Amino acid sequence: MKRDFLTLWDLSAEEILSLIEHGMRLKQDWAAGRLRPVLQQKTLGLLFTKPSTRTRVSFEAAMHRLGGACTFLSVQDTQLSRAEPLSDTARVLSRYLDALVVRTYDHSDVVTLARYASIPVINGLTDLYHPCQVLSDLMTVTEKKKRLDGQVVAWIGDGNNMAHSWINASARLGFRLNISCPEGYWPSARVLERARREGIADIGLYEDPAEAVKDATVINTDVWASMGQEHEAEKRRSVFRPFQVNAALLAKAPTEAIVMHCLPAHRGEEITDEVLEGPRSVVFDQAENRLHAQAALLHWLLVS
Repeated sequence: MKRDFLTLWDLSAEEILSLIEHGMRLKQDWAAGRLRPVLQQKTLGLLFTKPSTRTRVSFEAAMHRLGGACTFLSVQDTQLSRAEPLSDTARVLSRYLDALVVRTYDHSDVVTLARYASIPVINGLTDLYHPCQVLSDLMTVTEKKKRLDGQVVAWIGDGNNMAHSWINASARLGFRLNISCPEGYWPSARVLERARREGIADIGLYEDPAEAVKDATVINTDVWASMGQEHEAEKRRSVFRPFQVNAALLAKAPTEAIVMHCLPAHRGEEITDEVLEGPRSVVFDQAENRLHAQAALLHWLLVS
């Protein structure tokens, strides 16, 4: 039976930890020159509505390193732009490809494609979730802290798709997650409620970001206005200003806390240059690990 990866709920805790371990092993294998082309004769499709740097290049590089091939499809260059149903597109692409990564706005579009596709469908980002990013972020935390147990992750800023995927990760793995957002910009109540009802989440909500980071071993943030919210950018800059990750906020956290950002960053807005380029920042290791974690994900979906 085919498996899809639309949210972190699609994986058990054991599967998440296994993928992290496999991603770290593949990273070591690549550095040592012993990576095997286990995906020869496999083709990955990338069906994107939203622009991308890290998601596109990391999936393409992962597939090529494992011996496979990629086909990139911009939605406006396909018949979807002329109202072909998603259900038809899913079934046609299933005849050509071995797996499909979808990066789009509406999460229901990814769900529909997965329902009709006979191949694995991977959520490369929707407005609701960004599971590939958080899967690789969990790998980065594991690399830097040696374990996920006992970590306290602080999410500072917008209650967006990244926050939702961190909530799902906490629900599956049980680490402490402190979320601090401006009033009116909290994560989805439905996402939080499911995490508390069905998972083992340990989640706190804080109006004051200093309270959220005071015990944090990982401090995480993202842009204040995501793709599709550009018209709100000016308003959000004013509302979110007290939630900037800067030296003053970092001083309120334990000295061992690391700083993460999924990029691209709006330097001087959600995070300062000083912090992003500082010794506690792991953002470029974090970006690299997209490749390795997704290589493990592709291997799991297409070989295991």
